[in-house]
Amino acid sequence: MSWLPKSPKARRRLTLVAAIAPVLALAAGLTLWGLRDTISFFYTPSQAHAAKPAAGRAIQLGGLVTAGSVVKHPDGRVEFTVSDHEASDRVTFHGDLPDLFREGQGIVAVGAFRADGVFEAKQVLAKHDERYMPREVAKALKEQGEWRGDVGQAQK
Repeated sequence: MSWLPKSPKARRRLTLVAAIAPVLALAAGLTLWGLRDTISFFYTPSQAHAAKPAAGRAIQLGGLVTAGSVVKHPDGRVEFTVSDHEASDRVTFHGDLPDLFREGQGIVAVGAFRADGVFEAKQVLAKHDERYMPREVAKALKEQGEWRGDVGQAQK
């Protein structure tokens, strides 16, 4: 075996590395496989239309609440439309909305798309003062040319 080192010390090191490397690779693979369902991607409506995330896959959907789209039902369910001026998605949420939730405001909804294409939110996050907008929403609006200056500047 001419490819093996001649030194016994070097052979031990090579054997040790050869034994540890597959174990570390297996551990990294199992970790990534275990975390695959806990990763939550952020999409604007137009990015969600392009990516077509699988029904039931947890994502974050962000954009502006379309004016006139909020419908509150007696059972506590709220339906509204989130838009990024290129596309829009219907969102349904059951629960209490944040106090600062209103039409024309940037929000991030955490949940998943249903098979019928409606986004079912488990949580709705709204801005906390007049200057804050989620960083992902501000970035997406800048990329689409819809940015309105420093009024909605993302906080760091």
